[in-house]
Amino acid sequence: MNENALNANVGLKLRGLRLARNIKQTDAAKELGVSPAYLNLIEKGKRVMPFPLLWKALRYFDQDPEQFMSSLGEGRVDEALAKLLDEPLLKSLDIDSESLQSLSAEPKLAGTVAALFNLYKNTRTQLENVLAQLSNEERTRTQSNPGSGVRYDYSPFDEVSDFLESHRNYFPELEEQADSLRRDFKLERVLTSNQLIRVLEEQFGFRVGFERAQSGSSVVRRLDLEEKTLTLSPDLTEQPLKFQVATSIGLLLLDRTKMVERIVGAGRTRHAETLRLIKVNLSNYFAGAMMLPYGDFFKEVERTRYDVELLKSIFGTTYETVAHRLCNLSDPKRMGLPFHFLRADIAGNISKRYSGTGLKFASGGGSCGKWAVHLAFLNPGQLTRQYSMMPDGATYFCFAKVQLQPIEGSIVKGTAYSIGLGTHAENAKYLAYGLPTNDLRKDAVSTGITCRFCERTDCNQRAAASYRFAFAFDEYTKKDCFFSPLLVHEKGDKGERGENGERNGADKNGRQDLLDKQARRRNKSES
Repeated sequence: MNENALNANVGLKLRGLRLARNIKQTDAAKELGVSPAYLNLIEKGKRVMPFPLLWKALRYFDQDPEQFMSSLGEGRVDEALAKLLDEPLLKSLDIDSESLQSLSAEPKLAGTVAALFNLYKNTRTQLENVLAQLSNEERTRTQSNPGSGVRYDYSPFDEVSDFLESHRNYFPELEEQADSLRRDFKLERVLTSNQLIRVLEEQFGFRVGFERAQSGSSVVRRLDLEEKTLTLSPDLTEQPLKFQVATSIGLLLLDRTKMVERIVGAGRTRHAETLRLIKVNLSNYFAGAMMLPYGDFFKEVERTRYDVELLKSIFGTTYETVAHRLCNLSDPKRMGLPFHFLRADIAGNISKRYSGTGLKFASGGGSCGKWAVHLAFLNPGQLTRQYSMMPDGATYFCFAKVQLQPIEGSIVKGTAYSIGLGTHAENAKYLAYGLPTNDLRKDAVSTGITCRFCERTDCNQRAAASYRFAFAFDEYTKKDCFFSPLLVHEKGDKGERGENGERNGADKNGRQDLLDKQARRRNKSES
């Protein structure tokens, strides 16, 4: 019984129960808490019957769930169960034709298993569709009714990521403000911290001082709006110092122009913290625009073919700042390649991310250990490059490099981040780092999003079992990774199928034993 047939069968059975009791469709719909039109579609098999609603209907019609489920599979038990073998979830379960034959001897149980699985599959499909559409639906509802609530797993950081991606991480007004300041103060291509401090003092009237934070505090910048002072840590080296001063200029500019409220729109965020987080991101964006002016930077990007290391030297800034800036090149007249950006630590935690390529990141944390951004820690002094292929066939060219920031000569006391960038595989030819390939499918590394939702049944780097497969294992049979689901045909004691479709060896003997046992049971019951 296929999925459509099951839906039609469920609807038809419920319609028969209703008519047998002379209950009007409108009355039944009211009791079940649905509209008559929706119930009509269910009864006609044109809508999936949600599992909770089915249970409610069975209670309303005073029906035994087991009897109802078994009636769905009457006359088609073998067909219904056989279909289960083609389901991705059940491919990892030890269900073969002999098991189905044995199970078919119990039609009520067989029908219940088939019906419950199909109802589960329908419910899971509905849930995935709801989760995929919820963001757009909630955004519309929130705009019309700001007090309508927030999705439980949608954090302020998710909202900021959506905001940046919706604007393609490009804000022309900030670009114009940065260019204007550079012209007014006649700033050269490579900025110095002293030049930026002069802008802060003359343009905004702030005093700049250096003071070490109190013992145990890691504060490196404090902008006091009342006292009009910027206090910086004397431990900052030139490059991070420039960025902190430029970010401070950006914060003051955003306050003066009310640009955040103008770009976002007052009262349109779901979390109270989101506006302030967006303000932080926009001030960092402004710092990048000051240090790497769009026109000049874009020209050098094309000339160097996106050579991050070379661009870092040309503009006197950090690798991470250049990598960030490459994700801002969305001016329609001067469009750069689309990139996704990742910053990860040695433990695999992702602290920054942006997707300009359509790559989806896991919302619950964790990522694929096969990504270049993680593998870069194996060779921290080199650039790690690879083609990466997702389970759906989408292919990217990715490269990453580790950035170390020791403190007192110690990496352990300092920071170690891997900065990763990726673009569509066909764009690799435009990059100085591009890898040649004659067979992309052969050369690409098989990757995913995160182990918990990965559809790959064979991965030697799995860190957890996937929710998409039943966790099956055999203590006598081991894959190269324990968490990869063990498929039925991979169990060595099952034998091989012969030309007639039967299994050879122990499996064939096992089936004969099963038939002998069934015959003995029949003879015993007849006597």
